[in-house]
Amino acid sequence: MDFAPLQEGRLLRRYKRFLADVELPGGDVVTAHCPNTGAMTGCAEPGSRVWLSHSSSKTRKLPWTWELVETREGMACIHSALANRVVAEGLAEGRLTGFEAYPEHRREVKIAEGSRADLLLEGPGGQVFVEVKCVTLCDAGGQGRFPDAVTTRGRRHLEVLAERLDARTRCLLLFCVFHAGVNRVCAAGDIDPRYRDSLAASLEAGVEVQAWGCAVGTAGLTLGERLPFSLDPQP
Repeated sequence: MDFAPLQEGRLLRRYKRFLADVELPGGDVVTAHCPNTGAMTGCAEPGSRVWLSHSSSKTRKLPWTWELVETREGMACIHSALANRVVAEGLAEGRLTGFEAYPEHRREVKIAEGSRADLLLEGPGGQVFVEVKCVTLCDAGGQGRFPDAVTTRGRRHLEVLAERLDARTRCLLLFCVFHAGVNRVCAAGDIDPRYRDSLAASLEAGVEVQAWGCAVGTAGLTLGERLPFSLDPQP
């Protein structure tokens, strides 16, 4: 997916989860929407170089949206909702391999009462429900971890995927890595041990888990190569 031209700035602070003050090159300070509900560990350091998109909509209270940040480990996209779009485009373009038997793709499909799957793939082989999670937490050495904050909602998603498995239904948890410094992915059991245990149970039940990298830049985001996944951190 492509970005419209982005505005570079310097992060002053992120606060109240959804707000960020950014100094523009001319010295003006703007308040931007922060489209990420997580802790954003390593991605919200004051003084960081950031990039914002701008909306001309008159109905928006905050016309600026924080999209990218330059971290010590590499460029990261903090707009987590874009992961669904990047994965959907990767499927359409044939970048996400291994699902050629499911040529029909739909987004935001009901999977259970009060719960939707990010993607549903269908074809002669049956169907695949896909839940996409965005990874921006990068430890030293390139270990990407999820989640970066306790997530009750994430555990519920895992339970729903496990419940839907049958002879013609596959379920996939896909970690879309929005951090250029990440080269492998695992569960962040130290941050949310209950999520780690739920993920282990889901794997045992037959839920598939994959991690995919992403090329992150000011021009846009492109699904990259598949990355190694392990339940717990690897050296």
